[in-house]
Amino acid sequence: MLRRLFTDHPRSFDETYAQHFSVAARFGAVMLRGGFGALVHAVFPGLCVTTGSRALAELNALIEAQRAGKSAGND
Repeated sequence: MLRRLFTDHPRSFDETYAQHFSVAARFGAVMLRGGFGALVHAVFPGLCVTTGSRALAELNALIEAQRAGKSAGND
């Protein structure tokens, strides 16, 4: 049961636990940075003006790279 908790989902993406951890941690860090920047921007509109939108663009690029890598490996 416990092993499935750590392996089933990563396996569905054709990744090991370590690979999935790395990708998910990077996504999380980008989201935290963007979210914190957006909160700072809400209070101080002159600060972190593009932090949120840059985080979204980075996440989109990461997602597209993941998709391209998966489809390239399946050809």
